[in-house]
Amino acid sequence: MAGAGLVTIKRRIRSITSTQKITNAMGLIATSKLRKVRKKLEANNKYCELFSSLMNEFVLGAEGRNIYIHGNKSNKKLYIALNSDTGLCGGFNGSVVNEADAAMSKNKENCLLISVGQKGRTYFKRLKYSTEAEYVDISDVPTINEADTIVYKALDLYRSGEVGEVNIVYTKFISTVRQKVVVEKLLPLEADKKEKTNYLVKFEPSIDEMMDEVVLLHLKQKVLNCMINSKVSEQASRMTAMDGATKNANDLLDKLNLKYNRERQSAITQEITEIVGGAEALK
Repeated sequence: MAGAGLVTIKRRIRSITSTQKITNAMGLIATSKLRKVRKKLEANNKYCELFSSLMNEFVLGAEGRNIYIHGNKSNKKLYIALNSDTGLCGGFNGSVVNEADAAMSKNKENCLLISVGQKGRTYFKRLKYSTEAEYVDISDVPTINEADTIVYKALDLYRSGEVGEVNIVYTKFISTVRQKVVVEKLLPLEADKKEKTNYLVKFEPSIDEMMDEVVLLHLKQKVLNCMINSKVSEQASRMTAMDGATKNANDLLDKLNLKYNRERQSAITQEITEIVGGAEALK
C-alpha cells in the first residue's frame, strides 16, 4: 500500500512541476510583452493628451450645428467592448464584460455591441448578446490600421442614424498592480470649458469645413489609445495571474515533497521492522 501511495504522489509532483514550468514561462513572456507595449502607451498617452486638448478647442469654437457635437436624435447607444484573444489573465475579460453588461442591460433593446477580442465574443454569446461586428486576432501592440477598422464601422452606424451615442468599454492601465475598467463616451463630442486656453486659436479653413476629417482623426487616436491601454492591462493581469499560479505550484510542491518523504520514511521503517521481526522469529 505504501509503495502505491508513493507512486501516486510522485506522479502528482511530476504533473505539478510541468505546470509550474509552463506558468513560469508564460509569466516571463507576459513581462516581456508588458515592457514593450508599455513604452508604446507612454508615447501614445502624450500624443492623445495633446490631441484631446486641441479637439476641445475645436468643439468650443464650432459655430454651425452638426451631428458630432449636437447628436443625431437617435436614442440607441453603441458599445465597443475591448477584450483579449487569449485567456489565463485573471479576471481581465470578466471585468470588461460585466461592466458592458451592466451598462447595456438597463436598456438592452436600444443598445448595439461591437466586440473586440475572441474571449469577449465568447462571453457575450453566453449572455445572449448579438453583435454588429466582431474583431479578433489583435496584435500585441495595436496599430492604427486595427483602430481604423473599428472606427469606420462605428462612424457608419452613427452617421446613418442607427445609433445616437458611441461608447467604448476598456481596461485603463494605472499601474502594474492596478487597472480599472471604464466606460467612455466617444460621440457626441463634449467640450470641457474648464480646459479652455487663454490664447486665441484660429482655424483655417473653418471648423465646420474640417469637422468630418478632424473627428475621424480624433476617434482613431482615441480608440488606438484605448486598445493600447487594454493590451497593457491584459499583459499586467496575465503576469500577475501566472506569478500567483507559480507561487501556488511551489507551495503545493513543498507540501507534496514533505508528504512523499514522510510516506517513504514510514515505508522504510515498516520494512526494517518486518526484517527484524523475521530475524527474531528464526532464532
